[in-house]
Amino acid sequence: MKRRDFITLLGGAAAWPLAARAQQPAMPVVGYLDSYAAESTSIFLAPFRAGLSETGYIEGRNVVIEYRYANNDTDRLPELAADLIRHRAAVIVTPFGTAATLAAKSVTTTIPIVFMTSADPVKDGLVASFNRPGGNVTGLSIMSVELGAKRLGLLREVVPGALRVAALINPKSSIAESLIRDTQAGASALGWQVEIVHASNNSEIDLAFADLGKRSIDAVFISADQFFASRRVQFATLATHYRVPAIYSYRAFPEVGGLMSYGPNLPDQYRQLGIYTGRVLKGERPIHLPVQAPTKFELVINIHTAKTLGLTIPPGVIAIADEVIE
Repeated sequence: MKRRDFITLLGGAAAWPLAARAQQPAMPVVGYLDSYAAESTSIFLAPFRAGLSETGYIEGRNVVIEYRYANNDTDRLPELAADLIRHRAAVIVTPFGTAATLAAKSVTTTIPIVFMTSADPVKDGLVASFNRPGGNVTGLSIMSVELGAKRLGLLREVVPGALRVAALINPKSSIAESLIRDTQAGASALGWQVEIVHASNNSEIDLAFADLGKRSIDAVFISADQFFASRRVQFATLATHYRVPAIYSYRAFPEVGGLMSYGPNLPDQYRQLGIYTGRVLKGERPIHLPVQAPTKFELVINIHTAKTLGLTIPPGVIAIADEVIE
């Protein structure tokens, strides 16, 4: 073989892998559209990625995740959704936010949208029904709004002599009105009149608890809200400081010193969100994926906090608790 031909052959062989790589399809893009700030939901990204990995998708290896955060400014959501479309998102994920899902729906009727919401997705216009979502949208409903009456009932068992009860709600939440209606209905069924207290930032939370302490509120229900979840240490500290028994929606609160919580396992719900996202990436259509709801709810009690507040948790409540934190 002539030297020039040999060199040409080597050059062509060296180029083969590059050409092959150039022909490989680009990694699919998952658009992650969050109504809140990054620090509010960062603790849930690991279980979301774990769910994705269960379907074979690992961020940075065979899937790209584009994150967009509205930082509690819902007016920004439509533009952020449009930006994800410009980045060729194969699916848009909207964790914990009806507003984000509606924004995504407003800019696309073809790109699949996978949501997680604490409200009723049918009433909110996200899907046609649980079993037959219709269109390009499906996801998970963690049903936190509907659990208000159950939480209030547990609170009454722990604080049976409570006369003045308050509910702390974020007025900027897209489900604030639903939360208020559900809380008032649940309180009425128990023969309670509940006072609605609003708070949407750190200083308002501080002021709300200071006011609750001055007015000798007997117990408080902390509504389901992603921003509230991000401020769980602040809530637990203030409730203990002002000696106000409180029930929360997620176990993350009693884990850091809150009294008790009743609701779905939120990390597991984010894992399920990742699994549903992976199934859509594999080609399943939202129209064929029914909206999922939790099959199990957890009661978590922090006994140390109860003792600090001078409360004795009834044996019947202890018996049904999924976890008792000593």
